Amino acid sequence: MRSYVTYLACALTGLSVASAQNANITLAPAATGFEADGASFYYASNPLVLANDGSAADGGFRVFNAGANSSWSQTSHLKTGRSKIITPVYDVGGRDLLLNIPAPDSVLRAFEVSENGVAGVEQARKKFLGDWSTLCVWRSAKSGENYGFLFGKKQVVQFLVRGTENSTEILEIQTFPIPIEGEACTVLSNGLVYFSAEDQPLYSFQATESTVTPEITTVSEEIEVIGLATYYRISGDYLFVAHDEVIDVYDEKLGLVGSISLTGIPDLSIQGGLSIYQASTSTFPSGAIAFAFEDEETAGIAVGPLESALAAVGIEVNTDFNPRDRPCNDCEGTITKQCSENGFDAGYSSCQCFVGFSGSDCSETICKNSCSSHGKCAGPNVCQCDAGWEGPDCSFVAVQAKYETAANGGDGDDPAIWIHPTDASQSKIVTTTKSEAGAGFTVFDLKGELLQHTPAEQPNNVDVIYNFTLGDKQTDLTFAACRGDNTLCLFAINSTGFLSPIAGGVQPTPEDYEVYGSCTFRSTKTGKQYLFVNNKDAEYLQYELTSTANGTLQTTLVREFIGGSGGQVEGCVADDAAGFLFLGEEPEGVWRYDAEPDGSDTGMQIAKVGDGRLSADVEGIALVPATSGGSGYIFVSSQGISSYIVYDRAPPHEYVMTFTIVDNREAGIDHVSNTDGIAVVGDRLNSDFPGGLFVTHDDANELAEGGTALEASFKLVSLEDILGEERTKALGY
Repeated sequence: MRSYVTYLACALTGLSVASAQNANITLAPAATGFEADGASFYYASNPLVLANDGSAADGGFRVFNAGANSSWSQTSHLKTGRSKIITPVYDVGGRDLLLNIPAPDSVLRAFEVSENGVAGVEQARKKFLGDWSTLCVWRSAKSGENYGFLFGKKQVVQFLVRGTENSTEILEIQTFPIPIEGEACTVLSNGLVYFSAEDQPLYSFQATESTVTPEITTVSEEIEVIGLATYYRISGDYLFVAHDEVIDVYDEKLGLVGSISLTGIPDLSIQGGLSIYQASTSTFPSGAIAFAFEDEETAGIAVGPLESALAAVGIEVNTDFNPRDRPCNDCEGTITKQCSENGFDAGYSSCQCFVGFSGSDCSETICKNSCSSHGKCAGPNVCQCDAGWEGPDCSFVAVQAKYETAANGGDGDDPAIWIHPTDASQSKIVTTTKSEAGAGFTVFDLKGELLQHTPAEQPNNVDVIYNFTLGDKQTDLTFAACRGDNTLCLFAINSTGFLSPIAGGVQPTPEDYEVYGSCTFRSTKTGKQYLFVNNKDAEYLQYELTSTANGTLQTTLVREFIGGSGGQVEGCVADDAAGFLFLGEEPEGVWRYDAEPDGSDTGMQIAKVGDGRLSADVEGIALVPATSGGSGYIFVSSQGISSYIVYDRAPPHEYVMTFTIVDNREAGIDHVSNTDGIAVVGDRLNSDFPGGLFVTHDDANELAEGGTALEASFKLVSLEDILGEERTKALGY
């Protein structure tokens, strides 16, 4: 007999998602003026709508009154830091909680919600290092326990939320891999969890009270998903799938029962977080939907009534649903005293222990790798690290930034370091802003002071080209892929490190080619200068850069190939002397290719996401070679864990170390979170950077006075603080 999940996959074979839009919901912008990724209804006599705040300036989450006589007034705004998640969990020891995990510190927080408002539960905090997109809560029909499934970059953390009226704790059950970064999820009454993301298949797994990794099933590769929600009924649930300006409705066997068009908001763009309210109010007698949206003028939360739409698709209204209802009359606990309440009873006097517990009865508290001998185990899988160490198991070298750049405008991404030809202390840092706001290149000095901003069409990854023959003279250049007009954009660098336009500084790419990442390569065999650019489909183009006699730049396409396994790529760096190109495939790892245009188009993967060191997304890649020989180091920005992995430059590119950038409280400089582009040089620049400089993008720049800056910054770190004096001296600069 076929399993239920197998049946779902088979039932969808040949299913057409293009159906008549036989129902309609007229939406209204209910709460606007902030960036949201999702919305969640909170059931109460006076219902609330919860929305994450993804903006850099405010962050955290917002609570709105959705009662009958309300005008969707905001009742709370807790500025915990920019986040994507705010989710209710009901009846935890008699209390209702809200769960939120901000990006800057990856700490899952619980807040008690009551008629008196929202208040933090201080002891209910748990750090899950990563970049998290969505969270679904499941209440076991067997035990009545509450579990969360936290979705991030190709992984899910399952945790338990339990407590009494006076205490609450969050315990990690397990972490397991998934094929994608989950951005939307929902749970049916039977515990079947659906998840997906934009332009990705719909997947499922069965939630269980077990530490055994669930089987991930591909449900459909054709269903388009931006948001997911469940409409609960006694006789069978319905799956609501939002995309474009439509909600498709499926029954429990994944049969398409109807499609609901969404009107009322021109130029609607659904951002995610579809939520359904299945209770009756005077405003919404048959319930409502809500989700995060954007249009041409604003962003926030949209809401609409369900009444006519449900009838049109043949769904009987169920406003008796209450998430606090006990799912079991005689609940049978699977977390038992036999397992010290720290594991599942697996029968035959055996236990499945939660993460951080061990022993036949799960009574022993343990930590990963015994905190790597750089700290002590202070709780279940909670390491208290010694000074100079960080990370879940205290294996990350902790370094501090000496300086950070001034505000960079909009969405910064990638830096480059220009070395002054005669006075290294006058070297400069060039950074990019890829958003429309502040788009262009910005030049900083070695203390992070802004010196120049040069507008450009949303440049992304910037590199420096030294001593390029321009007409009859040698000139330094900057190069980046410019997303705004899909061009290769180049500027001249003068003798003081400032940028200026140059003839031929905007070079075209093929029609319909959308640029994404870029880097440069100069062949030591031929002396020729090359530019690499890629799009999101991993299509790499290699151009030769030349100049006319009168000093006008020109490019010639000399090579095309697919990078990595065809997933999204961006960061790359060339080893000029070795003739290698290293590129980062964001969800998969680091690959090495021949950089010469006549080289092999077959790459070699040198580091893999999920290997115990590297985590998705792989972002910036930088290289510092030794002045002689083949030694040196490759630096890889691991965005999901806000850290950096260092490998040997020479094959087989063995792992060297992991480091992360922590708070420098004395200087008032915050830690780095959601790292992106990076740059590194080994030159002695000044007394602050005697063995070289490492520069990195900081996505969520927290301010000393509280809150988060509107604009990204870049952190400046001494390379000697990262590698140590012995390694930096061995580079030979």
